[in-house]
Amino acid sequence: MSTQCQGCKQTFIGGNLLRHLRNTKNHACVAYANSIEQPQEISPQITRLLDLLLQSSLTAIPSQEQDKLGAPIAVDSSGDFYGDYNDFNHNDMDIGPSHAPIEVSVGHSTGNLLDLESEGSLFSDDDDSELDEDNWEPLHNDSEHLRSPSPELVFPEGYFEPPLQLPKSRLPPISQSPLICEPHIVHYPDPCAGALIEFQGEIVDEYSQYSHNLKAGLNAWAPFGSKIEWEIARWAKLRGPSSTAFTGLLATDGIGLSYRNANQLNAIIDTLPNIRPKFMHQEVVVQGQVFEMYFRDILECVKSLYSDAEFAEYPKFAPECHFENSQCEDQLYHDMHTGGWWWSTQTTLDTHAGRGRTVIPVLLSSDKTQVTLFRSKAVYPVYMTLGNIPKELRRKPSCRAYVLVGYLPVTSLEHIKNAASWRRSLANLFHTCMWTIMKPLEVAGATGLVIASGDGLRRHGHPIFAAHISDYPEQVLVSCCISGHCPQCTIPRQRIGENTEPHPFHLCSILEALSTVDHGASAFIKACQDANIKPVFEPFWAHLPYSNVYLAITPDILHQLYQGVFKHMKNWVIEAYGAHEIDARCRRLPPNHNVRIFMKGISTLQRVSGMEHAQICSFLIGLIAETPLPGGMSNVRLVCCLRGLLDFLYLSQYPVHLSREESRRIKRAGTLDNFNTEYTERLHINLAKDAVKTMPVRFRRVLGERS
Repeated sequence: MSTQCQGCKQTFIGGNLLRHLRNTKNHACVAYANSIEQPQEISPQITRLLDLLLQSSLTAIPSQEQDKLGAPIAVDSSGDFYGDYNDFNHNDMDIGPSHAPIEVSVGHSTGNLLDLESEGSLFSDDDDSELDEDNWEPLHNDSEHLRSPSPELVFPEGYFEPPLQLPKSRLPPISQSPLICEPHIVHYPDPCAGALIEFQGEIVDEYSQYSHNLKAGLNAWAPFGSKIEWEIARWAKLRGPSSTAFTGLLATDGIGLSYRNANQLNAIIDTLPNIRPKFMHQEVVVQGQVFEMYFRDILECVKSLYSDAEFAEYPKFAPECHFENSQCEDQLYHDMHTGGWWWSTQTTLDTHAGRGRTVIPVLLSSDKTQVTLFRSKAVYPVYMTLGNIPKELRRKPSCRAYVLVGYLPVTSLEHIKNAASWRRSLANLFHTCMWTIMKPLEVAGATGLVIASGDGLRRHGHPIFAAHISDYPEQVLVSCCISGHCPQCTIPRQRIGENTEPHPFHLCSILEALSTVDHGASAFIKACQDANIKPVFEPFWAHLPYSNVYLAITPDILHQLYQGVFKHMKNWVIEAYGAHEIDARCRRLPPNHNVRIFMKGISTLQRVSGMEHAQICSFLIGLIAETPLPGGMSNVRLVCCLRGLLDFLYLSQYPVHLSREESRRIKRAGTLDNFNTEYTERLHINLAKDAVKTMPVRFRRVLGERS
């Protein structure tokens, strides 16, 4: 409840008005305090009204209402248990000791009765002093409630042990090295690696031409007339309504834009420099049936990413070795330029192509995905990115560090009835389409090309196929190995897990086996069987310079760890304890931040995603930590196994690793988060599914039945 002071017209809440009036120095407020202290006389009109109410006759209750209420209570006029009413004398009653009247004074001797509290106020005209709570309660008088003294305890001599003599406390020594420090960087010994070149030539790229025209005096918002036109166009394309609705909006009088409908806006946008190259069309014939593929020039895609102004300050152009300290004891691995592949490739380029070259690692990713809920329509996109861009940018879809290179044909080849021929045709179709896309890299990777980065500086770059990011079925298809075998080494399927000694494929022997295709079908198939690969006529990686596809196959966190290792771990736990017990424990987990509660349990989940497996990882070991197995058996071995696998799962995702950790893949190309298929799976939404929805009907023949 708020009250207003009539002196200063300020509003106060609760009893703050009293504290204000007690401490104020404002004469108007003091006068108002004195006025409300004086008793006000009752007006004659109110007095006459009270007399009439007291002298008026009371209306009797009707008899029917009296019957409902019952007989009135009989009161003995002589008195009650305590005596006769006529003998009552209030002076005889003991109502307790009398107290002295409370003397209330207002500051500065104003005689105001509003000072009901101690000195100090929460609200003051002079300053905002804090409330003094020392005198809110009366002082406690201990003399009125005397207590008996406590007896004195006497202990014999030597009863207590002597106090310990502790050394004087000292502050811990200040660490000379901070917890987070910059790594010690050892650069490539040749300073010409990744160096700039003096390119004397005409401006050829569209961004340079566009920038050159702007410097010549054109409008900064060209081809739009002003900033407001650009803002409206951006809104219409990113967040606006349909083209028909936008055209109706522009038809309103008084808008005054240079474009009057959606078609004119599209024509203006088409005059802007193209960020990504245009798609091309190619037909592929497989045993009399024609299939279509759409793709972009991969060299133009490399140039568009390499010269993107958004990445101008971030790319790496030369290999480096990062160490924890200046003693160079423990080497650090994180981005691709800290791995051994870039260093060795730079050395090979300096030897064969000459000094002053820049390595441009090309990272590919391919995966078939479904785009419709009915009829199982699917697309087969191929994505590309560059290892020069840091992984912090590559893993963000909003940074657009990936380029959609092409759509491969999706078909089950139903017209091929022979099973062996059908399998070989599927593999040959994939490699033929990929060879069409990757063929420009054969010459460019060997001889190099002059390429400008986002800041306009030019270097002599060599785009080299460095890694293929995919799941296991795609790895088998790319490497041409036999399904069920390792796509990176020659260890037989029955001996996988026996030892950790490397048994890599020898690329030279495989290329020799592939070269026997001209010796006849029987000799070609026999040579491929001896090399432990499938008989593919021309793999797309066979002629790529400075590349080894078996070293380009990267570990996959999403499919190999979450969808592979942890999926089996979850099934082991459910089988050991029973689905009913595990589901009941999942429902009883307490709510917590960043922990998803599966109220229906985890045993009945279908098509579990990698994110759901990651959420189950956070509480699975807590479900069984102190729970014995059915039959009273100890769960120590199961918990130890589960904990070890979870530790491996989380440790493998560290963004930085040391050289003391024995991991050849990390030492070669950097940490595993450089090649996580989770990033490319997210690209399916924007670059595949949404793109197919807006694709014209005549181009939808690229869609095929999911095989």
